Amino acid sequence: MCLAVPGRVTEIEERDGTRMAVMDFGGVVKDVCLEYLPDLQVGEYAIVHVGFALQRLDEESARRTLELFEELGLLQEEFGDPWEAAGEWDATRAAEEAGR
Repeated sequence: MCLAVPGRVTEIEERDGTRMAVMDFGGVVKDVCLEYLPDLQVGEYAIVHVGFALQRLDEESARRTLELFEELGLLQEEFGDPWEAAGEWDATRAAEEAGR
């Protein structure tokens, strides 16, 4: 499932002519393109879908939505557990090497 998830801007920079942000999604940090919201500032919230900030959001709405997503397990489903993913990658690689 692909969700549009609210996140908070923690950093903004220009990368190769594109305005990018580091955004916090309830503890998960991702890079996000700000081309659709060029005036978004550090500390503000936005709805993000497939790596693009699409709509500004007030803090209360963002927090309520993140809490609800977390209760429903949707943040885990959307972002996964990076440690679990790394472990799966290591296990797959080990199995491939053992098969050689």
